[in-house]
Amino acid sequence: MRQFGWLGTERIPPGLDLRRDGWSLVNPPDDLASASFPLLLPELGRAIAIRSVQVRARVIVTGIADPATRVHLLALDFGEVIAPEADLAELGLRARRVAQSLGALPRRRAHGPVLLDLLHREGWVGRHRLGLHPREFALLWRLAESPGVAVSPGTLLNEVWHLPHRPETNSLAVHVCRLRAKLAGVGLADLLHTSPGGYLLSQVPDEPTAARPGSADPGGAAANNRVAMPGACG
Repeated sequence: MRQFGWLGTERIPPGLDLRRDGWSLVNPPDDLASASFPLLLPELGRAIAIRSVQVRARVIVTGIADPATRVHLLALDFGEVIAPEADLAELGLRARRVAQSLGALPRRRAHGPVLLDLLHREGWVGRHRLGLHPREFALLWRLAESPGVAVSPGTLLNEVWHLPHRPETNSLAVHVCRLRAKLAGVGLADLLHTSPGGYLLSQVPDEPTAARPGSADPGGAAANNRVAMPGACG
């Protein structure tokens, strides 16, 4: 059954109640970026205050009469922006499109200055190619899915290594160490952290402090340049 969440402070008005169109209303998770369903938000001020692009992609802002404001919100990567005159059928169609997009795997994922490309299974910081091993890429891609949230070793071994149990091996620690070294080579030594709950990516500025290479160009000739790596991992 199709599901949606409600972020409004008041009861859902009939014109926005997708339950009348066969949807099921569920409580949004505490971490809105992890929601796998559209979230309806009828308050412009609260929408503008959302800083996370991952959260915006899940939010349908409703009741926006001004066309310029709707365009602005779409440019901010909100999932959808609905005019007040939109009926329930239109809202349901747009909500289905948002739900479908959430189920699709993105080709690229960005975290601060790091750009990951799923097709090439590689990462770039500006014009610098990280030169990631396949599992290093998969590890960084998974951590970038929920930045600031610690992911346990067991979860990483299950989702990246596809192991249902924790083996007697330090493979995860070795890959984390190598990944840290490659990130340090582009001025992002403090990006990947170990916490009591596992591993996580911290928030970072738009550009690394030690390297300011310019705009990213994964498809161009500059992508062939590899950064110099530290000689030891640790």
